[in-house]
Amino acid sequence: MTNLLRIAGRYVLSALREMGRMFLFLLSALEMIFKPPFKFRQLLKQMRFFGNKSMLVILLTGSFTGMVLALQLYYILRKFGSEALLGPGIALSLIRELGPVLSALMVTGRAGSALTAEIGMMRISEQIDALTAMALNPIRYLIVPNIVAALIVFPLITAVFDVIGIYGGYLVGVKLLGISGGTYFSLMEDYVEMKDVLLGLYKSISFGLIVSWISCYKGFNSGFGAAGVSKATTEAVVLSSILILVWDYSLGSFLI
Repeated sequence: MTNLLRIAGRYVLSALREMGRMFLFLLSALEMIFKPPFKFRQLLKQMRFFGNKSMLVILLTGSFTGMVLALQLYYILRKFGSEALLGPGIALSLIRELGPVLSALMVTGRAGSALTAEIGMMRISEQIDALTAMALNPIRYLIVPNIVAALIVFPLITAVFDVIGIYGGYLVGVKLLGISGGTYFSLMEDYVEMKDVLLGLYKSISFGLIVSWISCYKGFNSGFGAAGVSKATTEAVVLSSILILVWDYSLGSFLI
């Protein structure tokens, strides 16, 4: 029993130390955001990395999410004779929950993993140590542009996801299931409020911070060799995905 408690204690202390290091890493990065010089060229490059290169998967995921939502909601609403509410149901589901969450998960798998691997390779090839040796702050040059780019891009790709998902639902609901197109959009205007849009905006911004923070931290502190980079990439994707879902529930429960 004593050995079991000792093992559990070591695990808890190790987890707390890791959480403290991650939090201090985030604080140092956020502090550097407001200190010149600002790396605008690197910022634009990372915005393209997070946004433009993830657009195809966002378009595909958003369109099919809206189409699946239309099919399933229509089946449910038909039982209650409320097929006309299909448009508002799809819009609210996408804007409040599915848009921010699914777009963040897709970008995590595509851009977050690549970012972790890239910074991890810089760590094991000693490029980060070279920046430090040249009296350059690696957090300013490597981490800050990624965090700022994610904070800007995530709300934009979430908006694209929402719009594509709504039109995907329109394609199925109106063209396939026979719901009136005017009803689909007019009731959406009546039921979707600004607080719903703001909730999705807050979630997308916070998800951008989570994904960029975890991906950069895991890559910056990856182990040596291919195994170390592979482990860091896997941990970044898994931890980012879990935190996205946990934070989604937490934020939604406070702002509902």
